[in-house]
Amino acid sequence: MPRTVLTVRDLEAIPPGGELVVARGTIITALAADEAAQRGITIRFEDSPASVGGAAQPVPRTIAIGADHGGFDLKEQLKIHLREWGYTPLDLGTSSRDAVDYPDFAEAVANAVVRGDAALGIVIDSAGIGSSIAANKVPGARAALCYDRATARNSREHNDANILSLGARMIAPETAREILAVWLETPFAGGRHQKRVDKIRAIEARHSKQEKSAGKA
Repeated sequence: MPRTVLTVRDLEAIPPGGELVVARGTIITALAADEAAQRGITIRFEDSPASVGGAAQPVPRTIAIGADHGGFDLKEQLKIHLREWGYTPLDLGTSSRDAVDYPDFAEAVANAVVRGDAALGIVIDSAGIGSSIAANKVPGARAALCYDRATARNSREHNDANILSLGARMIAPETAREILAVWLETPFAGGRHQKRVDKIRAIEARHSKQEKSAGKA
């Protein structure tokens, strides 16, 4: 099922400091998010206090999850496990095995995590590679493709990954469940790893400034 996409054009009629309420699951492009932040526009999801560019805290125990057609079945299975473990899955699609494009759902999950609609996120496609690449294009997202318990633990402990990427055709459902369990249970270690994560954020910030400067030129 296609999802609404919010672009810069949709913000043209919104005055500075105004508010725009959109349907939950709407995909907000990076340019639209930047424009909203620059003009002080609040983009609020229906039935949600969180807003783009705001200081909203992640919804505790809420995990955003999204998949393309290749990851649909695994998504549905992992949602069951999340509920059994006391989490609330925020399903951002897709809703069937009909062919769709994985970047749309990876971006939706990354946006939800960065906005604070969810504490963490999960993206799934056939191999997990494309979704991790797409999610990492959203500023503030740190998506890690994990294929066993060790990589799951490392991505959280060392890299403070906030999005888990899984390849549904590369691992068995039981392996995916174990990876997810370890990933959710592992906290960020901080310490010497913090300065490295800070450097990742610094790279992101530098390139974001360069893009804005190039856009004004």
